[in-house]
Amino acid sequence: MRRIGRVGSARSVGHAGTQPGWGSATSARPAPWRDATRSLAAPIAVVDLDAFDANAADLLARAGGLPLRVASKSVRVRQLVHRALDAGFASVMAYSLAEALWLAEDGVEDVLVGYPSVDAGSLVRLAQDPAARQAITVMVDDVSQVALLERAFMRADGLRTDRTENASTAGSSAGPPVQVCLDVDASLRLGFGPFSAHLGVRRSPLRSPEDVVRLARATERTGRLRVRGVMFYEAQVAGVPDGSGWRNPAVQVMKGLSLRDLAARRPAVVSALEDHLGREVLVNGGGTGSLQQTATDPTITELTAGSGLLCPTLFDSYDAFDPRPAAFFGLDVVRRPAARIATAFGGGYVASGPARPSRLPRPVDGARLLGSEGAGEVQTPLRYPSGRQGPAVGARVWLRHAKAGELMERFDQVRLVRAGSVHSSVPTYRGEGQNFG
Repeated sequence: MRRIGRVGSARSVGHAGTQPGWGSATSARPAPWRDATRSLAAPIAVVDLDAFDANAADLLARAGGLPLRVASKSVRVRQLVHRALDAGFASVMAYSLAEALWLAEDGVEDVLVGYPSVDAGSLVRLAQDPAARQAITVMVDDVSQVALLERAFMRADGLRTDRTENASTAGSSAGPPVQVCLDVDASLRLGFGPFSAHLGVRRSPLRSPEDVVRLARATERTGRLRVRGVMFYEAQVAGVPDGSGWRNPAVQVMKGLSLRDLAARRPAVVSALEDHLGREVLVNGGGTGSLQQTATDPTITELTAGSGLLCPTLFDSYDAFDPRPAAFFGLDVVRRPAARIATAFGGGYVASGPARPSRLPRPVDGARLLGSEGAGEVQTPLRYPSGRQGPAVGARVWLRHAKAGELMERFDQVRLVRAGSVHSSVPTYRGEGQNFG
């Protein structure tokens, strides 16, 4: 019988004091901290702490009592990662092994790396450091990644043997094994005669119980590595907006089929792995858009979310929760080429993913990007609705990014704001000289 640390049930909570209109591209509601940041140079990034904290509480409630990891890639500000932990998040999911080592040195006690790493230097650092191996769990989905981990141990042993000076600080490959998590494909595959479809992201080649047990056996062959658990990231549920109109029923059908498939396949994989290992394992799943659904699966032992802390524009059309946007950036108007057009300095912060308008930043004051220019590397023209004049030269306009943490890669610092004032200024990963890709 699996031991599930669940308290209460997965549910959504309302946002006390939610500012109406932030989720809409046509909202003309001004930022309450606009005046407080007027004297600060633009481009400028801000995070609304009231919204961030409310979002954290909402995510924890939707997790239904299961431990919740903060996805650091969706934050990329060390102080905000710690703020989420202080709010009740149990641990961190990093996106880079180098980042995980940095966070572990900063005192984060449990870091799951959400993606495989072939960074030889970081792998050797992990193999050399027993404390890091205690805190960090790496992700694999292929025997070649296991071979790289084994090779890192051999390099670490060689470095320890050859080094004659500073032996006390050289580190040691002795101690606990490297903890490993197996990434299992959670996409939906449909087949109709000769036709087939893959719905979801292209991540792992592991799919069946046999695939997972085979890799687990290879992973633990030498005793240097230990399988801690498995991860199932259902991106086609967690990361796809519900949409509106004709798209909504189609998306709901796809999500329903995906969850039904996982409800059968995930327990089968976990049961086979636990039978092989003779012990219970960590089972990670979920994302901001699927917390409630994933939390109902008794196989799951922990969840992960990150984007829901900042609620970028890609999360405006979800039915499972009410997004409260928390991250914004301000640009100053430098040109007025026409009465209804204001051109702002900077703004070309385009999100990763398919090259579509949904990946572009969105003004919060009812303006629209020009289809012929979009968001530019040096200037971004904004067109205002009929009957409205564009802002004057020197005025500041506010926009939202399409994705969460990616915005922070464009700024050295972010202003943390509350109500009508600037609470503090803190460095982003970039501002701390940390570039993890």
